[in-house]
Amino acid sequence: MDYDVIVIGAGLGGLTAGAKLAREGKKVLLLEQHDRPGGCATTFKRRDFTMEVGLHEMDGLHPRDMKNKVFSDLGIFDRVEFLEVPEFYRFINERVDLVVPHDPEKAKSILKSNFPEEEKGIDAYFHHALNARKVMVEQRNQPEKSVGEFLDDIITDEDLKLVLLGNLGYFHDDPYTLSWLYYLNAQGSYYGGRANFIRGGSQRLSNALMEIILENKGIVKLNSLVTAIDYEGKKPVGVTYEDVRGKERGNHSDRAAEIVVNAAVPNLAGKLLSRADGKVLSEAISDNQIGASLLTVYYGFKSSLKELGNRHYSTFVYDPSVRSQSQILENNHSDFGRRSFTFVDYSQVDSALAPGGKSVGAVCCVDYPSDWENLSREEYNRMKSDVADTITGRCDRIIPGFREAVEYVEVATSLTVQRFTLNPRGAVYGFAQNPGKPTRYLGALPGNIHIASAWGRFGGGFSGAILSGYMTAIDLLRKESKG
Repeated sequence: MDYDVIVIGAGLGGLTAGAKLAREGKKVLLLEQHDRPGGCATTFKRRDFTMEVGLHEMDGLHPRDMKNKVFSDLGIFDRVEFLEVPEFYRFINERVDLVVPHDPEKAKSILKSNFPEEEKGIDAYFHHALNARKVMVEQRNQPEKSVGEFLDDIITDEDLKLVLLGNLGYFHDDPYTLSWLYYLNAQGSYYGGRANFIRGGSQRLSNALMEIILENKGIVKLNSLVTAIDYEGKKPVGVTYEDVRGKERGNHSDRAAEIVVNAAVPNLAGKLLSRADGKVLSEAISDNQIGASLLTVYYGFKSSLKELGNRHYSTFVYDPSVRSQSQILENNHSDFGRRSFTFVDYSQVDSALAPGGKSVGAVCCVDYPSDWENLSREEYNRMKSDVADTITGRCDRIIPGFREAVEYVEVATSLTVQRFTLNPRGAVYGFAQNPGKPTRYLGALPGNIHIASAWGRFGGGFSGAILSGYMTAIDLLRKESKG
């Protein structure tokens, strides 16, 4: 069958692109290899609990946030309820224990009261974060520095640097290889006054975007793995895909004038494109680094941790052995008894993830396939069990009664992420956002193939994927209008 646009992958980038194009009257086919839409923006059920796969908090939805325009345009605010998260995060490393609000003035006040000798550096940090776009313009054509270098330039106290880097795992695993401009733009959005969780979990947003496609006569096929982009001569004209479930796993082919790729760019280069186009793209991405993955421990609690006395939505725990930002990367490769982590307590908002009296939480930390590869199935499961026990013990020391409250626990590793998303190395944020990250690969594609994902120009996370999808759709619509 012929379509105007075929979208490969139903992550947030593909869903957003498909929803916008379908609303504009385009004939859209969206193909997804998983049994549900959303990619990392999904949930799954365990007993009484709805486990949130990826969303801790979504930055923005303040007046200057582009997602406001996207969601208003697509009618998302009529379909999805966004809950304001109470604070940015609590940071603990046994030397420091403080809560950082989303409000920048309150955050500055708290940080200055804890680090009075660093008042000038704190002001400089927030000036850059809250004026990130202006800073980006001013730094145009200048050699780009890392976050680590930026913090070293303005701040002396190492613990203050660690506090400000509490949520580094939202972006990368090492401050000295993370673009300061990318980081400032994202942090500035978190400090824009609020951040949000989606009531019922991020699956609600993914489902809403899929429904928009369907309501506008688009077609969504789940359990459909794209195995190749089809060509006529040197021009891509469609895709071949196969059923990944069911007794009869047939192959299918459909055609489209434009193809939107919401999938890992290395997979596009190595598996989907023609040999010639794949070689060109492979060479173009050769200087790009694949980003880190995450390990998540999912918890279902038989009581509300809020009622047990926990007062914080996000708690970032840095091991006391990390005394400077130069030790963060090493710690991310350490054993799970010392590796820094985040705990999110969804009972602090009306999350609708658990029945009354119960609650859901999650621990998340940087993870790598090398931590898990070459293990037998038995060794792999034993190690996951050991990690769950270790992390539970560490949480119990911070929140007394934590272990006793656990009713269900499950661990997902970087290999789990790789299996469900097909992203190489389980990368959750696409390419690493290194200083001066090469972007020549964006111009190394055939003219009718477009990237709408965390691997695109806006980077990873929910916001990056959503904006990538929306702007890809806008570019296609403009392309058509120019004839």
